Amino acid sequence: MLKLEKMTTEAADAAIASLAGWSRQDEKWIAGSYRFAGFPAAIAFVARIAEIAEAMNHHPFIAIDYKKVTLRLTTWHAGGLTELDMQSAERYNEAYRTSIAGNR
Repeated sequence: MLKLEKMTTEAADAAIASLAGWSRQDEKWIAGSYRFAGFPAAIAFVARIAEIAEAMNHHPFIAIDYKKVTLRLTTWHAGGLTELDMQSAERYNEAYRTSIAGNR
């Protein structure tokens, strides 16, 4: 069971350090960006993110800039970052690794 309690700054920093491509935006947000070969691949990735977010019942903010997708996470009910944000980011990284491997 994931804790939905706000993480301490130290715990959040340690968790973020293990997430490739993710960084803290401020005390309440983390963000990660992904690049793709083209717009269709970026949109397919966003569709996969939507599936993961629905299954986890935790939804990121999504920005699509042609071949770049940026995801931002926070847990509103906790007032900041939680283990759920970190697990979501790891799941999104795995989806990216899988999508890139499938495009080679």
